Amino acid sequence: MHKQDVTIYDVAREAKVSMATVSRVVNGNNNVRKETRDRVMEVIKRLHYQPNAVAQGLASKRTTTVGLIVPDLTNLYFAELSKGIDDIAVLYKYNIIISSVENRLMKEDAVIQGLLNKQVDGVIYMSNKLSEEAAEAFKRTDTPVVLAGTVSDNLEFPSVNIDYKKADTEALNLLLNDGKKKLALVVGDKEAPINRDHRIPAFEKFVADNELEGCEIFDSIKDYSDGYNLYPELAKKGINGAIVTKDVSSVGLLNSALDRGAKVPEDFEIVTASATQIASVVRPALTTIKQPLYDLGAVAMRMLTKLMNDEGLEEKHIVLPYELIKKQSTLNK
Repeated sequence: MHKQDVTIYDVAREAKVSMATVSRVVNGNNNVRKETRDRVMEVIKRLHYQPNAVAQGLASKRTTTVGLIVPDLTNLYFAELSKGIDDIAVLYKYNIIISSVENRLMKEDAVIQGLLNKQVDGVIYMSNKLSEEAAEAFKRTDTPVVLAGTVSDNLEFPSVNIDYKKADTEALNLLLNDGKKKLALVVGDKEAPINRDHRIPAFEKFVADNELEGCEIFDSIKDYSDGYNLYPELAKKGINGAIVTKDVSSVGLLNSALDRGAKVPEDFEIVTASATQIASVVRPALTTIKQPLYDLGAVAMRMLTKLMNDEGLEEKHIVLPYELIKKQSTLNK
């Protein structure tokens, strides 16, 4: 590996730590254990990683600007993902302009055009899906675009995600091994590519392969009240295990089950698929498909720096590892 090819991602992978930890070590943050710091420094020296020199070279000793498009500034999923973007932006001396497309009177393409009119050097787009109007707006510009945690039918735009099919299948196996045979997949928009092309096919294949009966997909479950109001229907149908794509909906479902006298996880098990902080603070804590939100953002930002500097991408569509974190909402802890 050539010196100029070594990235913060390479260091994190070799040192078996997150990119956030590498960033803290590089920036002299003392909130890192000595053992971890020493391991990271050893890898930095071995790989000849030179963050300061690279940052100065990329930024050409001037401040540049990146546009960040998010659907909802209050959504913890996108807030945590944005942290990785921001840390790498700081490392490479880029400023960030954030634009939200939620509850706007303007159409999304107008919001995007307004951001592009500010002469940003690149754009990171975060959403559950890449809308048609957003895709068309991006096609009309030469500004580089990277999708972070966004599944799209359009493979033209570089992206960073996890293997959603594999993650959901592992979670379904967990529920089945716990004796839960009437399963539910609870999603927001069933036509969103992440659900239509990944999660729903994985669920249907699992149900068919295991010859399960009484399993069902529920859509349009987007917030706490949707999740809360859904549980009576699940209970009526005898469903005793669910994967829920949104943490806030998972909490609604959890509280509804408890309020109606169900025992979690004995009677009803929940796996949530976002793994924001809310999944850890509720009780019982939720078993989660933990996406590396910080790394998703950080890798997306690193890809964008390459595109903005006319460097090639070794991989256009990067798939990062996930973890199934077993907690109190499932039996198999």
